[in-house]
Amino acid sequence: MNAYCLATYRSFDEKADFHKKATSIAVGLTVGSWTELPEAQKAQMEKHLGKVISVEVHEPAQGEAISNRYADITIAYPDVNFSRDIPALLVTVFGKLSMDGKIKLIDLSFSSDFLSAFAGPKFGMQGVRDLLGVHDRPLLMSIFKSVVGYELPALREQFYLQAAGGVDLIKDDEILFENPLTPLEKRIEICLEAAAQATKETGQKLLYAVNLTGPTSKLAAQAKKAISAGANALLFNVLAYGFDTLHELSSDPEITIPIMAHPAMAGATYPSPHYGISASVLLGKLMRLAGADLVLFPSPYGSVVMPREENMAIKHALLTDDLRKDYIYNAPVDVQLNLASSFPVPSAGIHPGLVPLILRDFGKDVIVNAGGGIHGHPLGTIAGGQAFRQAIDATIQGKTLQDYAQIHPELQSAIDTWGIRE
Repeated sequence: MNAYCLATYRSFDEKADFHKKATSIAVGLTVGSWTELPEAQKAQMEKHLGKVISVEVHEPAQGEAISNRYADITIAYPDVNFSRDIPALLVTVFGKLSMDGKIKLIDLSFSSDFLSAFAGPKFGMQGVRDLLGVHDRPLLMSIFKSVVGYELPALREQFYLQAAGGVDLIKDDEILFENPLTPLEKRIEICLEAAAQATKETGQKLLYAVNLTGPTSKLAAQAKKAISAGANALLFNVLAYGFDTLHELSSDPEITIPIMAHPAMAGATYPSPHYGISASVLLGKLMRLAGADLVLFPSPYGSVVMPREENMAIKHALLTDDLRKDYIYNAPVDVQLNLASSFPVPSAGIHPGLVPLILRDFGKDVIVNAGGGIHGHPLGTIAGGQAFRQAIDATIQGKTLQDYAQIHPELQSAIDTWGIRE
């Protein structure tokens, strides 16, 4: 009985016979050739042959450019062809095909057999909520701005101000690497001291995602060193290191804290309509499959804008999609596998006036992530955090930000500075 993973592509071509192209992909990325094979060899190679599942051709409407002609092509790839790891799957379904003109990988689904090699997020959304003891509202995260060149006392002060404003999580900037001014263990020590000070005042628990960097071969040891120093979360630039590296880290039984995936480098892959890999696959399905507990991605609202439709596809992939779409040739499917949900973190250019939009689109299961919207508050960093918490509270209670701001000067000051997006 053959099991398959499914890949869907959007192929643009003004003249192509897309059905013929689909067959070419299915054969070319699996057995290489088919019609030339002797019948006896075909019987032997059948289990390795890709299958064309569907071809949906979209002809341009009247008056629309012929260059907009495309087809969505779904191919089933036999699991027997590749090992159960993400690099092997990606090379199989999109390795050389990624260089074949205007073609984009827009979806991936995995067989139960392939999924069984992945535990998914170790904590996931629910586990992160459990660590913080917060289950009834969105979480609030802030980012160090700036952080490169700071010495430890200044870093500690900035951490304390963010924590005292009522945030639930604080993360390093992704460009903060191991350095003599703020080495990993010292950074963790002084930031956790500041967290303890703030917790006494706010009563809130706090996660600090310290940036995990260095040579790939030493990342696991570096993560364990961070944990020994007291770290309670990790930030990781997944796309620079690779999904398999994330999978190795998340699968390590000695790495016992949540991993936050940063989307650095993603802009080189997902934005084009004609090339690359869709955001929902790159920052959604594959991040969750590899074990990211929290996933950052550009929001539709702020300074680095992703279309809302793509944001909602990421949300679905992280929270609700079970990632499984078994295609077992001529056989029934009755296997159920589900991975924990990853926490979505729409980011970049977020200010309190955007909170109603974020909660409209994501509901309560979202992390509101702010940098300049906290640090740039006219009344200071603490007030910046408080303004976000007030905006979250108002939205959950069904009140307008304008009304709530009348008795919350921190929120009013934020509105005066950045406005409200409807």
